[in-house]
Amino acid sequence: MQGYYEETEVSLLSEKYVPYPVDDIINRLISNMIKIVCCAALFSLLSVIGLARPKPASAETQIRQALDSTSAGWNRGNLPQYLGAYTPYAREMGPDGPRGGVEVIENTMKNGFWKTGRPLQILRYEHVDVRMLGKANALVTGQYVLSGGGKPDRSGWFTTVWAKTKDGWRMIFDHS
Repeated sequence: MQGYYEETEVSLLSEKYVPYPVDDIINRLISNMIKIVCCAALFSLLSVIGLARPKPASAETQIRQALDSTSAGWNRGNLPQYLGAYTPYAREMGPDGPRGGVEVIENTMKNGFWKTGRPLQILRYEHVDVRMLGKANALVTGQYVLSGGGKPDRSGWFTTVWAKTKDGWRMIFDHS
């Protein structure tokens, strides 16, 4: 194997260095070990990232968020946001019994609380209880409170029925 290895001058040692086959093996081992450690670190990082994916919120949490979006829309004077929690075929309890379609609910709001184009009082919900009725429906009860606007506080109890739709949890019936 003479002539296979070239003589290399090492400046610090000021002598000629001739590598041995063992040096080549050690360099390969170190190179492979570095690759293995890097791959293991990358795998560990990807595993942690995969585990760190947030779990979807529970049905109750999603329903509460949708209900909260109605009060947020109300308080901003944003009727479409308020109505966004209803399905198009939602029904409400009127003075003469159930009546339906989100258009009817919209007209009820426009002819009542939204006569001036926006409600005069702030809306909040209290004592909200979400009862699941299987995996795709829920019964939600609670108290609505209207306050501010130079008027006395008004409150009342509500019952709503919710269904899981392709757009998320939406109200299908409102008895307020």
